[in-house]
Amino acid sequence: MFSLRFSSAIFAKGLDSVEIFRNSNRNIVVCAAKGPRPRYPRVWKTNKKIGTISKSLKLVECIKGLSNVKEEVYGALDSFIAWEVEFPLITVKKALKTLENEKEWKRIIQVTKWMLSKGQGKTMGSYFSLLNALAEDGRLDEAEELWMKLFSGNLESMPRIFFEKMISIYYHREMHEKMFEIFADMEELGIRPTMSIVSMVGDVFEKLGMLDKCKKLKKKYPPPKWEYRYFKGKRVKVRAKYVDKTVGNTDLNKADKEDEVNPSESYENAEVITHESSHVNAHKNAEVSSHESSHVNTEVYSSVPCETIDSKSE
Repeated sequence: MFSLRFSSAIFAKGLDSVEIFRNSNRNIVVCAAKGPRPRYPRVWKTNKKIGTISKSLKLVECIKGLSNVKEEVYGALDSFIAWEVEFPLITVKKALKTLENEKEWKRIIQVTKWMLSKGQGKTMGSYFSLLNALAEDGRLDEAEELWMKLFSGNLESMPRIFFEKMISIYYHREMHEKMFEIFADMEELGIRPTMSIVSMVGDVFEKLGMLDKCKKLKKKYPPPKWEYRYFKGKRVKVRAKYVDKTVGNTDLNKADKEDEVNPSESYENAEVITHESSHVNAHKNAEVSSHESSHVNTEVYSSVPCETIDSKSE
């Protein structure tokens, strides 16, 4: 009989080779076509990610130190987005919001026109910020040109905020005729004016001595009794409080400012109002149901003959 026996030294060497082979294959990925290859860390991926907020702040810092020359500003903006794969629209929008908070109207005009020249951000929000910046910078001719371009292109879908902005521009500059023209366009298109528009137009009527037109205007567009506001993502019905006599556009709505300062109080008032209204409705429903039941009982007794009623009473 033949027997195959391995010595302990040879078996130990075999185990060592298996362990070495296992350790060597830890960092090797086997490909289907080219065999094993070592895995190296990718160079083009970085752990540090720059967000849009820091990018927008860098963009604002890059623009602030420049002059008002168009070529210089546009060149700096082009160099800022030179290595971007896509146009950084969110970054530019946040930079415009930062400039608006700092009231840098000239920079807003330059950045917005540069963005529109690239074919990006052609929205009503961008056009409204440009219109506001032109009005604040004193470029009334350019603001009117932009308004006419937008109004002729979007006749039936023009947002109401644009009408309110143009009326406020003409109101503060005492250009009453153009203000009345825009208000007439609103009425022709069937756009209901806001209370700020009604107060501005009514104030102009009072200044010009047209009291009858002012009364007709306020009668046609009375202040709403209720309005909807959002508190913590919920739509809440709140009583609207408006000031009848306004001095300028700043003191239009003191109640709105108070609600903005203390939104929790207005939210509590809204809850109390809704609770009271539900309680009143329930009370009315109970009264109606009792009245109906009494009415039904009288009808039933009237339909029953008198003999049965007398027998029941006995």
